[in-house]
Amino acid sequence: MAERNESEWSRLSRRTVLAGTGAVTLCVATAAETLGSSPALARSTYKDRKRDITMSTVTTKDGAQIFYKDWGHGQPIVFHHGWPLSSDDWDTQMLFFVHQGYRVVGIDRRGHGRSSQISDGHDMDHYASDAAAVIEHLNLRNTIHIGHSTGGGEATRYVARHGKGRVAKLVLVAAVPPIMVKSPNNPGGLPIEVFDGFRKSLAENRAQFYREVASKPFYGFNRPNSKPLDGVIDNWWRQGMMGGGKAHYDGIKAFSETT
Repeated sequence: MAERNESEWSRLSRRTVLAGTGAVTLCVATAAETLGSSPALARSTYKDRKRDITMSTVTTKDGAQIFYKDWGHGQPIVFHHGWPLSSDDWDTQMLFFVHQGYRVVGIDRRGHGRSSQISDGHDMDHYASDAAAVIEHLNLRNTIHIGHSTGGGEATRYVARHGKGRVAKLVLVAAVPPIMVKSPNNPGGLPIEVFDGFRKSLAENRAQFYREVASKPFYGFNRPNSKPLDGVIDNWWRQGMMGGGKAHYDGIKAFSETT
């Protein structure tokens, strides 16, 4: 990418993009501390309950098919992923907690991962209502919600609008703030040109844009003495390219300008 963009990535790595290795450690440590003592280790977390062998989806009122994965038993934990990824980004944490006796649920946001690439509704209100559709379908109660980045905004909106009587705790890991873009009311925010640059790069060459993000700022691989991990980069890129370009394009506004 151009030198100007390289400089942008360096700045963004400090302000808007979570170093992924830290996220894994922080999420497990923070959530484990927040949750307290784990339930007794389940002897079998994968085969006790009968479930459909077809792909697990819920259809929303506007026709979006929302994919979810549902593992284990016990108190439920719902994981909300960041942009432009999928619930696969939480696999490490989901495996950790399912082996501590929790039931873990990961949801692919509309237009992301295995959920349908619907044209519209790529905003926090729809993200939250989609999560509510899955949670009501599974009849989850006393649920812990963990959200990273855009998923933090989604989880917060869900808890505020749909979570009455169902939520035990909310854990936010490097979540988006209420608004990221600079304005008279938010002078410390990032200029709109930064997010316009995201949209431009995505529209021109989404595959290369995602490769640049994963191999540089997202995991801190652009920092001195860092060692890029090809598998980690490839997995991030894979998740991003599973989703839809329009959903990801519209999602930039959702995570940067939502109040």
